[in-house]
Amino acid sequence: MEKIPELCHVDDALSILSGKWKPIILLHLLHKGTLRFNTLKRSVPGITQKMLTVQLRELEDEDIIRRVVFPEIPPKVEYSMTDYGRSLEPVLEAMHQWGTRHSLRKQEKKDC
Repeated sequence: MEKIPELCHVDDALSILSGKWKPIILLHLLHKGTLRFNTLKRSVPGITQKMLTVQLRELEDEDIIRRVVFPEIPPKVEYSMTDYGRSLEPVLEAMHQWGTRHSLRKQEKKDC
């Protein structure tokens, strides 16, 4: 497939994945499966409840994750990847691997 810079859709992908928290949230859901809100919050140290809610809503709006609310008291809410969202797995895995190599490279340069 020819890549024409004027027709580049990288910005479309980045608009969905951008931000400090979304890739981390997605990796947790990909590797751990369905998670409740508080479990997800504990899995992402440093994220506030408000920021997690915002990030999850944005991912839900893009059909990347699914939110299920159970009609019980107290409310139980679970999040999981949609089939469409799972298509991001190779992208996120590649980003993770590249980030690991980049961190090692930076450390090696620092040690010299």
